[in-house]
Order: sequence, then structure tokens, then C-alpha cells
Amino acid sequence: MLVKIKTAEELALMRESGRLLAQVFAMLDDYVKAGISTMDINNRVEDFIVNDLQARPASKGQYDFPYVLNPSVNHVVCHGMPKASQLLRNGDIVNLDITLEKNGFIADSSKMYCVGQINPQARRLVDTTYQAMWAGIRQVRPGARLGDIGQAIQQVAERAGFSVVREYTGHGIGREMHEEPQVLHYGKAGSGMKLEEGMTFTIEPMINQGDHRLKHMKDGWTVITRDKKLSAQWEHTIAVTATGYEVLTLRDEEKTAAI
Repeated sequence: MLVKIKTAEELALMRESGRLLAQVFAMLDDYVKAGISTMDINNRVEDFIVNDLQARPASKGQYDFPYVLNPSVNHVVCHGMPKASQLLRNGDIVNLDITLEKNGFIADSSKMYCVGQINPQARRLVDTTYQAMWAGIRQVRPGARLGDIGQAIQQVAERAGFSVVREYTGHGIGREMHEEPQVLHYGKAGSGMKLEEGMTFTIEPMINQGDHRLKHMKDGWTVITRDKKLSAQWEHTIAVTATGYEVLTLRDEEKTAAI
């Protein structure tokens, strides 16, 4: 595997892309609510990235995907497509997966939004998935192995009685949306590629309330849980630093979590 090690100058550009992407989610915090359609969200995100941030929504046109974000609601695991007819309802959980390119470098992140009052089981899934992502992030340092990340995530998820999606992984990122290495969200500590300073990749666990098996819909994009139970996901773009990690897409409300 050819992993692209980033220079200090390249990391500075990636940091700026990540900072801008965090602003997109800050904007959405007051925008996402019951009654709004997933297409409304898509259009607002595109306008904000292009006109407010003077950046490019990197998902639009990637692999011929026609939109700027993936909204994955309730039992949709990933790659949901925006629809004008899909209105968010009280009790929904929705993952908004967004990418942004600025100055030639891409940032990739996703956040779970809970619409109105959600039930305790859904809240537990959302919170556990977030904790699992951070358990994986905290394994990142030079000399650690990719398997350390996967095992940490898997342990948090399975101890809570949930399952880890196998088919979709984190990935290297930089000038390209998908670079090496692949980052599994399950595995064995001490296995896999050794991490080096300058690596950049996403950690983006998808955790299912029930079975980990999936079903692909006829639109060619949308992936749902086979048992129709809920799924949740969080994602950040990470850089390996000399002493540990830096979350390039860190949002303001998370800054204490990164310490």
C-alpha cells in the first residue's frame, strides 16, 4: 500500500479544510429540525460551502454522486440520498456526512443529529457510537497499529450490545477523497499497518443496534440495516502527529474531548 505522508505545508492546508467543514456543522446545528427535508439540508449545505466558505463540496460528482451530502436517517447505515419528499420527524436520528475541498485538499466528517425527543434506545446507540469513534481516535500515535484502532472501536460497541458494520471503513484522505490505508473499525490490537507521523485518514465507525448485516437499495447508493433496526455513525479526519493525533475536523463543542 502506498500511503501518502503529508508535509507540514500540506497538513496546514488540510487543517484549513477541516476548520471550514466544522463551520458547516455549526451552521446546521440550528437548521436541522422536524419538518425540514433532507433535500433542503443538501441545498443549504451546498450554498454555504460554495458562497459563504468559497470552497468546493467534494462529494458532488464523486463517483457520479449528484449531491453534496449523504443524509442517513434511522435504519439507513450510509450513503443516503437527499429527497425533497423525505421530511425529518420528531424522534428521528440522522447522520449528515459532508466533504469539503479547499486549496486542493479534502476534509471528511459526519455528525449525528437527533430530531426532537428521541427514545432512550436511540440515544444510547448515538452516544455509544460517538464514544467508540473517540476510543479509536485515542489509539492514534506513531508506532501504533491500525488494528489498535479497530479493536478499541469494536470493544466499545460490542460491550454495549451493538454490532460493527464490516463492509465500510475509514480511509486515507488528502488530495484525493479515498487514499490508502483502509481503516477497519474492528480487529485485533497489534495487527495491521504501523502508523507514521504525517498520515491522514478518517475514522468513521458505523454501529448497528441489531445485526451488522446490510442491504443495498435499488438506487445504487442507499445502504440499510437488513433487520431494519437503527444505525449510527460519526466521522472525523485525523492526522498522525509526532506525539499522537490531531482531529482536523474538530468542532467547537468537542474541544474538551480532544484533550
